[in-house]
Amino acid sequence: MSRHLLMRLRAPLVSFGGETIDSNGVIRDFPALSMVTGLIANALGYDRGDFASHDRLQARIVMGTRLDDGGTRLVDFQTAQLGKRDEAWTTRREPETRQGDSYEGPHLRHREYHADLDALIAMRLEPADEKPTLDDIAAALDRPKRPLFIGRKPCLPMTRVFIDIIDADDILDALQQTAAPDLPEFRVQLPEGEGTPRQSRWQDVCDERNWKTGVHGGWRRVLEGSGPTRVTPAANSSNLAERSV
Repeated sequence: MSRHLLMRLRAPLVSFGGETIDSNGVIRDFPALSMVTGLIANALGYDRGDFASHDRLQARIVMGTRLDDGGTRLVDFQTAQLGKRDEAWTTRREPETRQGDSYEGPHLRHREYHADLDALIAMRLEPADEKPTLDDIAAALDRPKRPLFIGRKPCLPMTRVFIDIIDADDILDALQQTAAPDLPEFRVQLPEGEGTPRQSRWQDVCDERNWKTGVHGGWRRVLEGSGPTRVTPAANSSNLAERSV
């Protein structure tokens, strides 16, 4: 068994950010590895420019998520005034700017959020004895160096983020152990090799960040499904891995 840290992500508004396309900021169903890395790094007080520490922390995290309440999605329509010298980022290879000397209209943005989402993260660090340890992270989450937010800065947690440190065989075991008796089934996302929930399927997610460039790259394989019942070992074979079981 290995030690696993449990984190509760619960807030009126939660942003599990996905790929932003021009003015549309979309969200994922599950938190990105980079988002959890950033949240923990913020609690530990890492400097924004300490890229090596961020990269190393991200590389050590093995995490999975259980959605106790997926919440509802909403879209926030935002406007921002751009002055003559201000520019807005786009995917057209040309920044959006204001023409002329006067302010003619706002820069328009659409930002998605989860409303009233309740998620539990189970994570461990590999290697476990390298600094920061799970105990260091637990202490930092209770007494963070800076305010914590879940995705975007308006998304402030409404409950204690650190829950507990438990012993479990793998990530799925940690998420199953802590499921409420009145929660017969839940959605989960697990890294490869960390258990197999029922009705599962493989997904490739791009959620690892290069902290120096600020760009996400590469693909990480995860398994999404429902719990808490495990499938039989035969259903975890490679010939069934690519379809629902």
